[in-house]
Amino acid sequence: MAVHLQIAEQVKNHRQAQKDFLALDAAREQAIEAVFQLAKAGKPFQTNEINQITNEMNQIATRFQFPARKQVTIEMINQFLTRN
Repeated sequence: MAVHLQIAEQVKNHRQAQKDFLALDAAREQAIEAVFQLAKAGKPFQTNEINQITNEMNQIATRFQFPARKQVTIEMINQFLTRN
């Protein structure tokens, strides 16, 4: 019986991690969009908030074998804007 409880707890933790990861992913996308808007407007921007969220996501990813996300650099933002 104890094994069943342990498995149930692991499944519960995994599902919660999935929810947390997806919520962080949505927040990261919003942060990226906000940075794009600033960059398009020619205003100064930083990627600190994006990368803070990315770090949180990657901590979860490491524990639960989810796909890791790359750190976003200012150069990446500028390259994306010049391509579009």
